[in-house]
Amino acid sequence: MSVAVVTDSTHYLPAELVAEHGIHEVSLYVTRAGGAERELEITDLDAFYESLRGQGDLPSTSQPSPGDFLAVYEPLLAAGHDIVSIHLAGGISGTYEGARAAAAIALQNAGPGARIEVVDSRLACGALGFPLLAAASVANGGGDLDATVARTRETIATMQRKFVFAVDTLEYLRRGGRIGSAQAWIGGALKIKPILTLDGEITPIEKVRTSRRAFDRMVAVAEALKADGSDVWCVQHIQAPSEAARLAAAAQEVIGTPPLFVSEVGPVIGAHVGPGLLGVGGIPTRLMQA
Repeated sequence: MSVAVVTDSTHYLPAELVAEHGIHEVSLYVTRAGGAERELEITDLDAFYESLRGQGDLPSTSQPSPGDFLAVYEPLLAAGHDIVSIHLAGGISGTYEGARAAAAIALQNAGPGARIEVVDSRLACGALGFPLLAAASVANGGGDLDATVARTRETIATMQRKFVFAVDTLEYLRRGGRIGSAQAWIGGALKIKPILTLDGEITPIEKVRTSRRAFDRMVAVAEALKADGSDVWCVQHIQAPSEAARLAAAAQEVIGTPPLFVSEVGPVIGAHVGPGLLGVGGIPTRLMQA
């Protein structure tokens, strides 16, 4: 049986990469004054982040409904596919558990022989994107469910602390309740530039004092990627396109290959992190091979 790769909307891969790899998406939701909206349908990111800057209360975010998952799972099962469903870190969202619950319903309805494997990536954003692309490479190359899951888990393990990001402030994370172990930095840390990663939860790496030092730290991450052979890489940002372009140029000079993509992080993660994020990460080419 062929394998379909399913995920949620928090990877922020470019749409053309998602389409090229045949990845299926289930959208999370953002709730503002006008009501709940599917993240995948919020296309004007400039307007969203402009409204975020002016709001006293942050928008709330929520996981897909069981029906959202079933609307993707059931047609794939009916077409004869096994499914590998890879999701946003369970430590910061109920999306993974929601996917597991929906998968149990879908399998019960599908009958014998159907298989769905739901994987907690422990990641988000571009760090989630790489396991998706690695899984799709195996699946599209004819790999079965077990081979696709094995590559997914290998890539997740490889990504540990391989996607690092700087934010302007911890205030959005604090207000949104997603600050994780970076809670210890609250206080004077609101005046510094935190360097963070995601490993099940938001995890602090170090504190720097200026945007220039934060940028230099991202270049140092690129140097570390080069040293361990991680030559498939990306840059992501929130409302910082010029800084992202500058980082992409600097990282390309270090790593020696162009970025697989440069993209902006969307509303679900952006509502909890705030404008100004700049991040870089990558994996070895071998993980992208069938």
